[in-house]
Amino acid sequence: MSLNFSMQRISMEKVETQKSVANVNIFDSEDELAKSLAKYIGDLSKKFEEERGVFTIVLSGDPITKIMRNLAEPSSSIDWSKWYVFWVDERVVPKDNPQSNYKLDYDEFLSKVPIPNDHVISTNDKLSAEATSIEYESRLKQLMKNNVIATSNLTGFPKFDLILLGLGYNGHVASLFPNHPQLKENKKWVTYIKDSPKPPPQRITMTFPVINSSSNVAFLVAGNDKAEVVNQVFNGHQNSTMLPANMVSPEGDLKWFLDKEAASMMNI
Repeated sequence: MSLNFSMQRISMEKVETQKSVANVNIFDSEDELAKSLAKYIGDLSKKFEEERGVFTIVLSGDPITKIMRNLAEPSSSIDWSKWYVFWVDERVVPKDNPQSNYKLDYDEFLSKVPIPNDHVISTNDKLSAEATSIEYESRLKQLMKNNVIATSNLTGFPKFDLILLGLGYNGHVASLFPNHPQLKENKKWVTYIKDSPKPPPQRITMTFPVINSSSNVAFLVAGNDKAEVVNQVFNGHQNSTMLPANMVSPEGDLKWFLDKEAASMMNI
């Protein structure tokens, strides 16, 4: 059910965030959010499979994959053989480490769906942070050359079909943190960080030119512990323009999926 400014599902008026217009959806519970997200991703995957023959989706880590659980239901009509899965960021730890985004995503989602192993493009966990970022970018370039990943006509950067983002307490997205030089990177597709303010300190991350060249970006945010930063992103404060989340401005559509707790401080 859709109601204006209620805590049922809301399809709100367009909200300006930097250069993009975000479609904001607020749900009564995380379960309702998960069901709507599953339909959204399923519809997008079918669209791109028909248009391009593949669907390229870029994941983050926990709690996004928990919210994606509805996609793995037996009733799903998704053609998993057409999916290619990537990571917008990764912690430089072994793949079996609980802090690994790959492990989180595999345990919660990927182990439950029949995506071909060679379509799951994870990072090399045997390399240094810098070497991992170089190797991952090289793999992306080869897949773009092979037309698995589309190319942005505007920027020349990879144009993923969908990038899923969480929102950090300090407004960070992927592993792009406030006041870090990686925010200004405009040439590399993938960069690295050795002094993350959130452990573990070493990470790799896709850069804003890649994120902002995508066809679709969706933020998934749940819980009252995210209410303050959601309010800062949408309603602003004296440093709001410095929040990495406010720098997300994709070529295509930007959508927000929030539960009512995360949206509880929004002044709209």
